[in-house]
Amino acid sequence: MAEIRSKFIQVYSVLKSELLNDPAFEFTDDSRQWVERMLDYNVPGGKLNRGLSVIDSYKLLKEGRELTEDEIFLACALGWCIEWLQAYFLVLDDIMDNSVTRRGQPCWFRQPKVGLIAISDGLILRNHISRILKKHFKGKPYYVDLLDLYNEVEFQTASGQMIDLITTLEGEKDLSKYSLPLHHRIVQYKTAYYSFYLPVACALLMAGENLDKHIDVKNILIEMGTYFQVQDDYLDCFGAPEVIGKIGTDIEDFKCSWLVVKALELSSEEQKKLLFENYGKADESCVARVKELYKVLDLQGVFAEYESNSYQKLVKSIEAHPSKAVQAVLKSFLAKIYKRQK
Repeated sequence: MAEIRSKFIQVYSVLKSELLNDPAFEFTDDSRQWVERMLDYNVPGGKLNRGLSVIDSYKLLKEGRELTEDEIFLACALGWCIEWLQAYFLVLDDIMDNSVTRRGQPCWFRQPKVGLIAISDGLILRNHISRILKKHFKGKPYYVDLLDLYNEVEFQTASGQMIDLITTLEGEKDLSKYSLPLHHRIVQYKTAYYSFYLPVACALLMAGENLDKHIDVKNILIEMGTYFQVQDDYLDCFGAPEVIGKIGTDIEDFKCSWLVVKALELSSEEQKKLLFENYGKADESCVARVKELYKVLDLQGVFAEYESNSYQKLVKSIEAHPSKAVQAVLKSFLAKIYKRQK
């Protein structure tokens, strides 16, 4: 795994160098330095799980056959396209959410001299994906399918972000709008398609598969993405900040979190009143009251039951799949997230 990771990092340097010398644009020294700094700050800084998953998945689909250098490079390039997509979303999300930090450092738009130039940088990040795909995949039989896949997943993710934003509109804080179906919709579109389906879909296309014949795989991965986000919602409140790497703010931010939706389901009228009065307020005592209610309602126990049921249901769906190679891909995804602590 360490060997694949270091190979993956090497490919980032190759792609970056190609983009900084793209013949479609005449760079000045200033513009080249700006883009290089922007890329290094925003693209390779995360856990790289999404990108590395393309290579893992492709290897499993090839059922142990040794990959050629070219295949490894192309799988890495597709993995980096997902990391570029993620960077584009995060740079713009942070402006929309007025966030302070991301991945343990100040958000890009908070950097001196950056500010709202970060919007332009986000657009450049998005356009880089098309440039990488054109340079390395244009001659491939699945090139059009790749473009189609990235365009569709970007549309789904942007639409998920939109429902998330209009649900938490300032001045229109209405907890009664929050429900499990709404939570599910936001999660499915905002997170599951690009974080879970996209890496596997890239690997399937590289392996010569037709995505229309893998709707069942897509459905399983979307379910997995939903389970992953429920874990995230849970860890935001109950995870240790030193382990998860951030201090959760879902309660203060009035997020449509799985915890608040379950709390609304399980609360008495009196408890609902407490939620309505305290949820979405930055006051520490309000946050403490909400957390106390979560404990009284035993949301930790409710989550443990949800986790166990989700896991069993996913394993059953995966084992019903006719291809052992596809099963291996899906099981490796599930193993990475089951009972995670961060």
